[in-house]
Amino acid sequence: MKPFSLLIKPASADCNLRCTYCFYIDHLIDQLDRPRMSDEILEQMIHSYMDTDQNNNYSFGWQGGEPILMGLEFFEKVVNFQLKYAPPNALINNGLQTNGTLITDDFAKFFHEYKFLLGISLDGPVDIHDYYRKTIGGTKTHSLVLKGIEKLNKYNVEFNILVLVNDQSIQNARDIYHYLVDNGFYYHQYIPCVEYEQNGNITNYSITGAQWGSFLCDIFDEWSREDINKVSVRQFDSIIEFLVMNNYNVCYMNKNCCQYFVVEYDGGVYPCDFFVRDDLLLGNIMTGKWEDFLNSPKYLKFGAQKAIWNEACDNCAYLEFCHGDCLKTRKPFHRNPKILSDLCEGWKKFYTSTLPKFKIISNMIKQGKREIDPKLLYTKRIGRNEMCPCGSGKKYKNCCLR
Repeated sequence: MKPFSLLIKPASADCNLRCTYCFYIDHLIDQLDRPRMSDEILEQMIHSYMDTDQNNNYSFGWQGGEPILMGLEFFEKVVNFQLKYAPPNALINNGLQTNGTLITDDFAKFFHEYKFLLGISLDGPVDIHDYYRKTIGGTKTHSLVLKGIEKLNKYNVEFNILVLVNDQSIQNARDIYHYLVDNGFYYHQYIPCVEYEQNGNITNYSITGAQWGSFLCDIFDEWSREDINKVSVRQFDSIIEFLVMNNYNVCYMNKNCCQYFVVEYDGGVYPCDFFVRDDLLLGNIMTGKWEDFLNSPKYLKFGAQKAIWNEACDNCAYLEFCHGDCLKTRKPFHRNPKILSDLCEGWKKFYTSTLPKFKIISNMIKQGKREIDPKLLYTKRIGRNEMCPCGSGKKYKNCCLR
C-alpha cells in the first residue's frame, strides 16, 4: 500500500477567530453549531490507519478551524489510542496547526511530553497580523499569540511560524522576516493568499503572481546573506531537498495530488484540504477502508489532474519545481486544471533570480559541507567561465548555472 498521511479536522471549521481571508470557515454552513469528532470516530480512524502498512511511520496532522477547541482531554485520548493500536517500534508523528490564542500551560506540557510539532499562525508585526486576524468579537490577537508562544517556549515545545501572505503584508517581506528572526523564530513557512469569489475573480485580500515572486525574492535575499545555517524557510528547504535528494516534500511541487487524506469531524474522507467538497467525498472511515480510498477512481482522477497543466508549462524551464503549481491556484471554481496558475509569473521570477544560488548551496551539501558560507554567493558576480564557488572544480556555466 502506498504510504499516506492524515490531515484531521476534529472541530471542522469551528474557530474562536474570524480571519477575513479564511477559506475554511464556510464549511460551518449547514453543519452543527459546534461540530466535534466523537470518540468512536476518533478511535476507528486511528485504529484503521495504524492497521495499514506505512513503513511503520504514521503521520497525523491536526488542523481546523481551531483544533485546540477540542480540549486537552480529546488529545489525551488521541495519544492513548495511538499507543494502544501502534505496531511494535512504530514512529508516530503528531503535528498541530493552531492560531496560538488558546494555548494553556497544561496544553504546552502535553505537547512537550508527546513531542507534538506545532504550526503557529503569525502574520508578522502587530499592525500586519492584527489587520485580518481578529476574534469573533473583533478583538485583535497578536498579543494573545505571543502569550501562547511564551508558554510553548516555557515547556520547550517545538513550533514553526506560518505566515499567510496577503495584500497587507506583500510589500513587507523584509520587515516580516526580520521581525520573526529578531524574536527568535527560526522556522518559517510563507503561504500565499490566493482566494476566489464565486465568479472566479480573485479576492481583494489576495496577492498576484508578480507580488508573490517579489516577496519570495526579498525573503531569499535576507535569508541567504546571513541566515542559511540558522533559519529554515520551508519553501527553500523543499527546493534544496529536491536538488540534493530528488525528492518532493511539499505537495505543490509534485506531479500528482494523491499525497494525503483529509478526515472531517464526522469521519468523511476527502483528497485535499482545499477541496473538501461534496463531489469529492471519498467515503467515511466508519464504513470504508483506506485501501478503497487509495484506489478510488474519484481519488485517482483528482490526483491525476495535477499533471493536466497548461500548454505553456511544457516549455517552462522550471516545470520540475511545480508541475503546474497547486490546483487551488488554477482558478478551482472553473474546474479546469489547464488554467495557468495565478502564481506562475511569480514562481518564474523567483526561480530565475535564485535557482543558480540554490544549486550552489545544494552542491555544497552534496559534497558533505556541514555549513554553507553565504559569502560565496555574494562576494562578486560570478562569470560564466569562472570556477563554480560550490567547489565542484567545474566552470560555473557547466555546474550550478546550468
